[in-house]
Amino acid sequence: MDIAAELREIVPDGVVTGREGLIPYTRDASHFQGAMPSAVVLPSTTEQVSNLLKYCGQKGLAVVARGGGTSLTGASIARADAVVLSLLRMDRILSVSGEDSCAEVEAGVRIDDLNLRLSKTGHLFPPDPGSSLAATIGGIINTNAGGLRCVRYGTTKDWILGVEAVLMDGTVLRLGNRTLKSRIGYDLTSLIVGSEGTLAVVTKAFVKIVSKPESVARLLAYFNDIESLGRAVAAVRASGIDPLIAEYLDRMTMDAVESTGTFKFHIHSQYVLLLDIDRAEESLDRYVSAATLTLKGCGAVEVVATRDRAEMERLYTARKGAYSSLLRLRKTEHDAVVIGDIVVPPSTLPSVFRRVDELVKEHTIRVALFGHIGDGNIHANIFVDMSDNAERERVEHFHEDLARTALENGGSVSAEHGIGMEKVSLLRMEYSYRHSERALGLMKELKSVFDPKGLLNPGKVFD
Repeated sequence: MDIAAELREIVPDGVVTGREGLIPYTRDASHFQGAMPSAVVLPSTTEQVSNLLKYCGQKGLAVVARGGGTSLTGASIARADAVVLSLLRMDRILSVSGEDSCAEVEAGVRIDDLNLRLSKTGHLFPPDPGSSLAATIGGIINTNAGGLRCVRYGTTKDWILGVEAVLMDGTVLRLGNRTLKSRIGYDLTSLIVGSEGTLAVVTKAFVKIVSKPESVARLLAYFNDIESLGRAVAAVRASGIDPLIAEYLDRMTMDAVESTGTFKFHIHSQYVLLLDIDRAEESLDRYVSAATLTLKGCGAVEVVATRDRAEMERLYTARKGAYSSLLRLRKTEHDAVVIGDIVVPPSTLPSVFRRVDELVKEHTIRVALFGHIGDGNIHANIFVDMSDNAERERVEHFHEDLARTALENGGSVSAEHGIGMEKVSLLRMEYSYRHSERALGLMKELKSVFDPKGLLNPGKVFD
């Protein structure tokens, strides 16, 4: 019996082996081209996942777990002959409890679908990656995804109470639970979060939920220099206003968004800051006025505020589509957009932005900037002609210099996109910079405990 037939015995109606069905799984949202999987399996139960992993472990077959395929670092594409395990059929919202501030969901549930369900009871799951339309619970757990609401709520790790995960030998682990407190030995739940599918396959999670904000206003503040914008964010927070969202876009990104017709920015400035402020209905206008004065005092050439739901939704959609909008600015079929995803303490943003501008000029490359400025997260979207070796080398050097700039300012080489295939060398750079190379050794030892044969998502995070 061949492997495909044996896989079908485990998941009778969920095995893809034809070339046309496999091709989509050779790519994710990154610029990397993966290998053709030997098969794609779509289980619908934890039992099937367990049996599948046990079988692949016995056969020595590598397994790549996959959710929505929205990774920007190549974390969800396979090397040759691997089995791709798609969790998209495991998409049930099992329970929602406002009383317990918890929802129980399977790994294939999409983030927007979960929040649509939660909105019916006035609740919210805070992690909000730009890809939330396609991104899944399992995917954002594995990458510890962030998003627009990070400035207020933090990243995914802050919202996971427990997970059900399956080891490569088929063992099912149930870690954590639906309670808001639990101290029972080492925190293995947090170890799974951000592990990029290299330790276990997440099949279910208990996630924390919160009440939706009562009233929200959305502000657009336009600036002609990035340093003033950086100071403005700090000044707003220093004034006692804790924004729900604090995002920025540069001129190139604004132009790209406008080209899609989703939103029209008001004036021809170089940068725009998007702020969401939420308060009780009776006090919201007062806080909006205070924020407006602060922004103008820091150099904003215009500040526009709206509470119109349709207008706010158009702007929200435009910001979430910033990366895909930039893809329209590629000049040739060989062009790709590589994202430098660094994070620095917000207090260092003015000097870091100056350095980023210098690096762009030094390396003579084309870069668009946007990101979650409220928590110091900078997305440098680097255009590169993949057929031009000289340009690829310049981009690689820029990427390294960008990462080094983050480290020199007390930050990190990866804010929320993970390591995947793209940042393996940058991960080494960071721990070397901190003189903590032993930490990488400990990670590899942990990997060998969870996955002794190295079959789960090989080639990711480590060499």
